[in-house]
Amino acid sequence: MNKNAIGFYLAVMGFVAIVIVGTLLLRGKSKIEKTLNARVLNSSDRYLTVMAEDNNIYKLLYSDDDVKAGDMLVIKYTGLLDNLNSYQTIEVLDLEKKEDETSLLDYDEDGLFAKYYQLAKTKLDAMTLDEKIGQLLLARYDDKALENLEKYPVSGYIFYSKDFADKTSDDVKNMINNLQKASKTPLLTAVDEEGGEVVRVSSNQNLRKEPFKSSKAIYDEGGFASIAEDTREKSKLLSALGLNLNLAPVVDVSTSEDDYIYPRAFGYDEKLTSEYAKTVIESSRGLGVSYTLKHFPTQATENDPHNSAPVDNTSLEDIKNIYLLPFKTGIEAGAESILITHNIVNNLDDTAPASLSVAVHNLLRNDLNFTGIIITDDIDMDALKEMEDTEIKALVAGNNLIITTDYPTSFQNIKTAVEDEIVSEELIDNLALNVIAWKYYKGIMFTEIK
Repeated sequence: MNKNAIGFYLAVMGFVAIVIVGTLLLRGKSKIEKTLNARVLNSSDRYLTVMAEDNNIYKLLYSDDDVKAGDMLVIKYTGLLDNLNSYQTIEVLDLEKKEDETSLLDYDEDGLFAKYYQLAKTKLDAMTLDEKIGQLLLARYDDKALENLEKYPVSGYIFYSKDFADKTSDDVKNMINNLQKASKTPLLTAVDEEGGEVVRVSSNQNLRKEPFKSSKAIYDEGGFASIAEDTREKSKLLSALGLNLNLAPVVDVSTSEDDYIYPRAFGYDEKLTSEYAKTVIESSRGLGVSYTLKHFPTQATENDPHNSAPVDNTSLEDIKNIYLLPFKTGIEAGAESILITHNIVNNLDDTAPASLSVAVHNLLRNDLNFTGIIITDDIDMDALKEMEDTEIKALVAGNNLIITTDYPTSFQNIKTAVEDEIVSEELIDNLALNVIAWKYYKGIMFTEIK
């Protein structure tokens, strides 16, 4: 055997030895008993869902009839926690309840709405349970909205094309003003005014002579300067009508015409789409309308989530290096809200739609450091029609706002879960606090901030 062959053999054997030793050390490390301090968000007959001190949410395969939502626990376990897995494989050795003053309301002092958390806390303390639950619902506007407000004090309404059809500007203003006057807490008033295929307001010639063009068409005509001008024009129109939230822009990276979302997407690669996200967020600032990045983490599949639950097999590497980039850039630019898709993103969580996935929300909150408002897509879409306890799963995953068409049922399901101690009122408080702080941040709470 020549020297080169001997050298190669020794190198291979050395590498194998390193792998074996590393594996043994990792296994040994995983068997070390560890401690996790966490608050119970939800307890079922199979799983315990907790929020840890690091703000990650974990689902543990463990059941204890004595453990209730809201309990503070000291959990002893072996194994390794992974915040990008919804269901943890750790072995729970023991847990004990802990008397602790730590609260889910210990909010992030560096959060986007940090200046307004104390005001929001004061407002929250004066609210009834019904009012706090209502702050978590962005309801589909219907003919009974005005009369239902007292019974279902929702956080706001989302309007569609039919709600503006044939109306004049004064008609729209009156519709929204009547709702605002009837609501004890100022309402979010939302639309999807994306441009192109989705134009809820500008589809009515009484409100705008021509519908807004798609983002791709605008960019192709005049670059990002035209995108900025288009954003400002949208904002001024929506604000003048009394609308304060635009569920746009679509920042899904989609360059294939086979993608369901392609006609609504920017249509270029991740770098240009990121610049698009940044331009919209920065151009909209100070004009009275918040914009929402969507659909996190990606919706570049061929199937429509309005009709089914699409499965996305995008690799984790591509998700992080391509599809998350526009969201990351938008967050850095000051995005206030992000809407989550109902797609099942297999390489993040193959057990649940992204909108209900703990792993997806951990990624957004803790890996991308987003402290704003997380919004579900409409939970009454067909993508979720076979699922049970949708509202509860949405809240436990970490959504601040649930878009819902059947808002009376959603409201009652959440209230029943709190009363039955399936979900803690403290979780409701935590999620609602951020929504109320956002309303102060937006300037719609009509409170002077000094």
